[in-house]
Amino acid sequence: MAEFDPPGRVRIIGGEWRRRRLAVPAGLAVRPSSDRVRETVFNWLALRLPGARCLDLFAGSGALGLEALSRGAEAVTLVESDSAVVTGLRLNVAQLGATQASIVHANALTYLSTPPLRPYHVVFLDPPFASGLALQVLTRLDSSWLVADGVTYLETLRGSDLPPPDGWRIMREGTTRQTHYCLLERTPLMPAEKT
Repeated sequence: MAEFDPPGRVRIIGGEWRRRRLAVPAGLAVRPSSDRVRETVFNWLALRLPGARCLDLFAGSGALGLEALSRGAEAVTLVESDSAVVTGLRLNVAQLGATQASIVHANALTYLSTPPLRPYHVVFLDPPFASGLALQVLTRLDSSWLVADGVTYLETLRGSDLPPPDGWRIMREGTTRQTHYCLLERTPLMPAEKT
């Protein structure tokens, strides 16, 4: 079993499980979003979450996906590739009794290679900084992954953020000393671009 930092390093900040603590693997493999950033993001998402299906890629501790469940999302799929981190994720889900959460032990890009049975309303995308995975994932999140008015939350290292790829636009954004975070939506394709 992985070594975990003392409880309290990350907590659910709102909803049914407010103040509940999440186990976080020791070391640098997991970098949970700060309370301040999560509070802002979930304020942006407040009207979208009740009954929403969410996908948390690079789930780590599960802080984003489990926060969404705490605030009324219908279900969340937590995707994580690191075995030790998956162990902690299972612990967090079990401790909360989060029966609406499903954990997928897989690489995010591999997971995105097969379309889902049903598209998601919200996708959380917080890949390891400097991995270059954010743009790769965004180019794979087509209409089979997101409902028509679905949104994607993206968190990157401040200063390394690039303009969103074609087909995406930033709806809301913010920064901290270390991060840039934003809410993205798909832009409608022009008639000539449709296939």
